[in-house]
Amino acid sequence: MMGRSMHALLSRLYPICRSLTGEGVRRTLSILREYLPGLEIREASSGTSCLDWTVPREWNIRDAWVEDETGKKWVDFRQCNLHAVGYSAPVDAWLTPEELDACLYSLPEQPRAIPYVTSYYAPRWGFCVPHELREKMKKHPGRFHAVIDSELKQGSLTYGELALPGETDREVLLSTYICHPSMANDNLSGPVTMAFLARWLSERPRRLTYRALFIPETLGSIVYLSRHLEALKAKVVAGYVLTCCGDERAWSFLPSRAGNSLADRAARHVLSHHTPGWVEYSFLTRGSDERNWCAPGVDLPVASIMRSKYGTFPEYHTSLDDLSLVTDKGLSEALEVYKLCLEALEGNAVWRATRLGEPQLGKRGLYPTVSFAGSAEGWVRDMKNILAYSDGEHDLLSIAELVGAPFTRCLEIAEKLTAAGLLAYSSD
Repeated sequence: MMGRSMHALLSRLYPICRSLTGEGVRRTLSILREYLPGLEIREASSGTSCLDWTVPREWNIRDAWVEDETGKKWVDFRQCNLHAVGYSAPVDAWLTPEELDACLYSLPEQPRAIPYVTSYYAPRWGFCVPHELREKMKKHPGRFHAVIDSELKQGSLTYGELALPGETDREVLLSTYICHPSMANDNLSGPVTMAFLARWLSERPRRLTYRALFIPETLGSIVYLSRHLEALKAKVVAGYVLTCCGDERAWSFLPSRAGNSLADRAARHVLSHHTPGWVEYSFLTRGSDERNWCAPGVDLPVASIMRSKYGTFPEYHTSLDDLSLVTDKGLSEALEVYKLCLEALEGNAVWRATRLGEPQLGKRGLYPTVSFAGSAEGWVRDMKNILAYSDGEHDLLSIAELVGAPFTRCLEIAEKLTAAGLLAYSSD
């Protein structure tokens, strides 16, 4: 049921043409705010300097097409918004097939796919087409009329921010990007999973503070860092980039640059206990906003849990990444894995034993009153092992790894031991 609701939101967002800036991003954020009423919309004006970058002019596109002299349309932006190269300058020109071909992009190895191509920082225009169509256009005897009805103007870059305060100001940073046009896994699955995750967080008690960012990829994180770097470095204890969350083929993990942060530890633990066959990738293969959250001098503890990692599935950055690639099951399972990670972050703390030596569990109703072979296994064994490592130095996540049990089970045991007076909360 949850997966169906998630896919319905994804399907609603899918037709919108998004880019680094523009009305498509604002429309997307407006829809997401229906699910997250507290979502604040922020703007950074064109020309704004942010670290080593500058916010470019705002781009909007109304239509684009290529037709021949008979009026037959060969390329139609309204059929697929990937047809126009992102950030294409306006054009209205009659061209020979050879002249037009110099402005076409295709994938010979995927002849029926339309590639996703952008040119944010160098002025140009172009069309993306299936390679088999491109070959036919080369042989056309007449001229083509190429039109891109777009504008580049002084405007702004737009992003969304949702803050969910907790009992402490220790913060978890959640980030996803909203700049891709009609592609489902990369990356409408990220904003959709984030919207449902943030709504779940908003409805439960929180020890930690959470910050959810819906930003254009790369430049959005750079803009945010330029505005909030010191606060982030002071408060963020863990974070995740949500992307490629929707297929069912694989589970993938990309660690932070440090590789052993709290976010990394929680992710590895949850994946190991709940997603058999998951694959860990090197930070050297990074490609999303973890590049900026983990950059030298920033060094935030931000990792990413994905299904099929970006760049590894055949539909990546093409029109084949459509609504059929992302499934209800894939989305709902990604949501549950992220919930488990955040529950681990919420529950993780350091406890210390309050009794010298092994406490008597039986008189507290925590140990079988009849002893026989195997009676000290399972729950009882885990409980005794948790007591053994509750020395005021090991946090519960590290104890769960030593014990070899899921964190949720270890937390339940620790809470029972605390209620029985055998453990005392030590610190976060």
